[in-house]
Parts: sequence; C-alpha cells; structure tokens
Amino acid sequence: MSIFRLLVLALSIAPASAASAPDTSMTQTANGFYAAYATFHPSDGIPDAAGRAKFAPYISPALDKLLAQAAAAQTRFAKANKDSPPLIEGDLFTTMFEGATAYRVGACKGDAKKGSCAIDLAYDNKHDTPTHWTDTLYLMKSANGWRVDDIGYGGSWEYANHGRLSETLRQAIADSGS
Repeated sequence: MSIFRLLVLALSIAPASAASAPDTSMTQTANGFYAAYATFHPSDGIPDAAGRAKFAPYISPALDKLLAQAAAAQTRFAKANKDSPPLIEGDLFTTMFEGATAYRVGACKGDAKKGSCAIDLAYDNKHDTPTHWTDTLYLMKSANGWRVDDIGYGGSWEYANHGRLSETLRQAIADSGS
C-alpha cells in the first residue's frame, strides 16, 4: 500500500475516533445532571440558589444565569402578587409536569463545541400506566468541560412542557413583569 493511501486511511479514521471522545464526556455530564435532578424529585418550579448549586457542576454559565434571573423574577412576582400561583408550577427539567422517576442517557452526538444527548425518561407513580418519552439535552463545551446548555422537551401530550427550557424560563421572566 502506498504512503498516500496510508495517509488517506489514517485521516479517514481520525475523525471517527475524535467524534467518539466527546460522546463519553457528554454522557458523563448528562448522567451527573440527572443524578442532581433526582435529588429534587418531585421537582417543583424554578430552583432556588441551593438547588442551582447542585446543578452548577453540570450546567453552562448561560443556563445558570437564566435560572437565577427566573428565580429573581419569581421572587419579585410573588411579592407583588400574594395570592397568585408561582410563575412555573411542576417540573421544569422534563416534559412531564410531575417530573421523571427514571432516566437513561441515550446516544450523544456533536462536534468539538456543541452536542446533544437523547434522554429516555419515565414517570411511574405505581397507580397508573407508566409514561415514557424522550427529551433532548443540549450541551456546550466550556473551559471546564461539557455543560448542559438547554433541554428540548419531547413529550407530545396536551399538558406537556413544549419547546425548550430556555424558552420556558424567558417566558416566565416576561410574565413576571420584570
């Protein structure tokens, strides 16, 4: 085999090896995020500073800032509207209002800067038929490694969270009158 063919073969293999490396790191970040999430179950709305601290090793600075802004908006809204429900009720980090009782990180893919992981989620209250769905975790590469930057809600039922976590937070901030 000529040197040229060996070089072409080596270059064609290198991207596949590089692409698989972020997959493991993204999976580790996703698992860490959902392990922190599991400490909140059942989740209820916007996490306070202590709650955000549990997520801090796994979320991007941009998502942390958005969660802090939403928490501040919630505080201002609650003070101004004493008898109103919170801006966000139920689980914020999954499609299901009640949250997830189980998760499995599926395939992760991406490039050197951005990636995503399919997250298979389930809610089982032991009284009804379990609900299963897949959300998407969007990640970004920071100086400190992979971090969760957003969540895409994947459920399609009527009262499911729809769109993305970042959109939900921005809407809550807007609804607060801030």
